[in-house]
Amino acid sequence: MTTPAPETQAQGTVLVTGGAGFIGCAISSDLVANFHRVVVVDNLHPQIHASGERPVELHEGVELVVADITDAQTWDKVLADATPDVVIHLAAETGTGQSLQESTRHAHVNVVGTTQLLDGLNRHGKLPRRIVLSSSRAIYGEGPWVDAEGHRFYPGQRTSATLDQGQWDFPNAVPAAMKASETFPAPVSVYGATKLAQENILQAWAKSYGVETVILRLQNVYGPGQSLINPYTGIMSLFCRMAMGGKSIPLYEDGEVRRDFVLIEDVASAIVAGALAPNVQGEPMDIGSGEFQTIGTAARIIAAHYGAPEPHVTGQYRQGDVRHAWADVEAAKATLGWKPQYNLEQGIERLSTWISAQPDVQPY
Repeated sequence: MTTPAPETQAQGTVLVTGGAGFIGCAISSDLVANFHRVVVVDNLHPQIHASGERPVELHEGVELVVADITDAQTWDKVLADATPDVVIHLAAETGTGQSLQESTRHAHVNVVGTTQLLDGLNRHGKLPRRIVLSSSRAIYGEGPWVDAEGHRFYPGQRTSATLDQGQWDFPNAVPAAMKASETFPAPVSVYGATKLAQENILQAWAKSYGVETVILRLQNVYGPGQSLINPYTGIMSLFCRMAMGGKSIPLYEDGEVRRDFVLIEDVASAIVAGALAPNVQGEPMDIGSGEFQTIGTAARIIAAHYGAPEPHVTGQYRQGDVRHAWADVEAAKATLGWKPQYNLEQGIERLSTWISAQPDVQPY
């Protein structure tokens, strides 16, 4: 995590949307240390907050407003009282698979929620100095591959026909890292499309009003504090709960899907750095662990930790899943003075220790 900023930066108000969620709770203590006032707007959605109560992980110094970001009246209420110097926009519907069945919900929250925030800032004449957006690697879709001659190309979404045949990779090609300055965005999920829309809307608006933007495209975030009841928040906690119950973890495709698992502490420090860094250029940056791992590798580490049976390959697949995804984090290192601190083994140890300490956690 970050350390408190110099006194010249430790001032003003930061407004955080979706700030009672996984990432919001993780950054709350650093925000309280670096801003005079921290205001969080969150609707405490039951998919994440089963009790509907304020999370105990949210720092006591945070002012929580329970309200819906898609409602214009929310912003009339919040902005009548608060004048944000920095806005951190975390609020979003995040389920990649779920977005295929609930497209309207994802578009309403992610797109309309963003425009309602911006309209509210305009309506009240309270333009912040900077807006930090937590975006997603989902905006890239499949991402770039390199053929046998060394040429980069974008193969696009894999088809059901090729997946049914067990053709997981693209022939005679290898995948490449995702890099905001080079990788062309081509989302293959409704969720990814709405996150790209968020980026475009925010940049168009912010450039018109001279507001700084920090757009962070997050890879697969996991770690202590993530929801154990939300089936759409990633596989790492699910794998842990399966292994807790002595089950063999099932691996989709051939188990060689590549992902960039980045621990919540590293993501939190990146977002806080995005809020405080003195010089930003406004171009998106990628946030990840700095390396890729296969799904099979992650599952085997988790299985070994719990003494569970070896994971097994199922050959099943999910529509909309990309084959490989990992980040080139050099831009974030250079611009924000940030770098990831935890490798996969350390992250799994922290996650599993936290899960074991939670009351009433049931094996999956």
